[in-house]
Amino acid sequence: MRIVVDCRYVRPDQHDGISRYTAGLVTELGRLHPLIMLISDHRQLAMLPALPWQLVRAPTSLYEPLVALSVNRLKPDVVFSPMQTMGSWGRKYRLFLTVHDLIYYRNRTPPRDLSPLIRLLWRAYHLSWWPQRMLLNGADGIVTVSETTRSLIREHHLTRRPVAVVPNAADAVPGIPSHRSIPETTRLVYMGSFMPYKNLDTLILALADLSEYELHLLSKVSATERARLSRLAPQARLVFHDGVTDEQYHRLLRSATALVTASLDEGFGIPLVEAMSLGIPVVVSDIQIFREIGGDAALYFDPHDADSIAAMVRRLEAPGEWAARSARSMAQAARFSWAASARTLLGVLESTTPLRRSADARPH
Repeated sequence: MRIVVDCRYVRPDQHDGISRYTAGLVTELGRLHPLIMLISDHRQLAMLPALPWQLVRAPTSLYEPLVALSVNRLKPDVVFSPMQTMGSWGRKYRLFLTVHDLIYYRNRTPPRDLSPLIRLLWRAYHLSWWPQRMLLNGADGIVTVSETTRSLIREHHLTRRPVAVVPNAADAVPGIPSHRSIPETTRLVYMGSFMPYKNLDTLILALADLSEYELHLLSKVSATERARLSRLAPQARLVFHDGVTDEQYHRLLRSATALVTASLDEGFGIPLVEAMSLGIPVVVSDIQIFREIGGDAALYFDPHDADSIAAMVRRLEAPGEWAARSARSMAQAARFSWAASARTLLGVLESTTPLRRSADARPH
């Protein structure tokens, strides 16, 4: 079986969620089976394993609907894309697309790092379900990262194709996980964007009742947003890092009391797995996806209630509670690994029948 993996969403500088998902899977899948990586920028190779590759147009090109005409030249049996927007017209191979989440149907503000044109198209795409259905039904199978998202795909009848779960994971963090009985600091860590659905306002209001705790916000933030959040609770101890390296992130996590997030909607929750793998408890919104990822290791709060957030952080102060949550966290994090996800993905790619020349399976 000749496998091609679309790696064009890998960022050339520092991974975001989809970039990390791609790199983590292709690294482990390449150890299991020969494959070819599709890239659109030579700089992406620095973030990918040393595997055969082919340069094609960027996925944001206006010619993306016709990208299959270029991919056909590689004579693949199957192509896996970590996004759902890969063009499929004229393909002569089986195609698997990935849906990470349905967040932007409920929260239509696009990511700020996209160009104005792509932001406009992004918003238009999420105004109705039919563009998603058209893309997904143009594939042979769909992959998603969680049972939560699979259930939402079914709820909204987004595709007639089979949907498989290939879980997200976290990169291995160097060093030994914590086996301390108490946290090293009263630091709380937030790793995530400043998008409205992340619900940072409520999280920061909770800090007003946690005077001995510092909240470290690690991602890049605009001066305007930083000033606005600081005014919400002037007594809260907020530390804005405006971006960190992986090494800085891991160092901050290792000494933290907990990783916290009050997000209202997620497709997975990689920071939860990263923190738990280090033995750092997570205190998070009581939403379905976090229940799936955090299991009985996490502490859950009502994301609309700042008092509920503060109470769950305080719960870690009870004798033995932090140590117990730390041990459960490491056990829970062990459920997620790129190696296991790659094995699952390979099984999905191998289990399908060859492309049929029927009306239902004809290339789009």
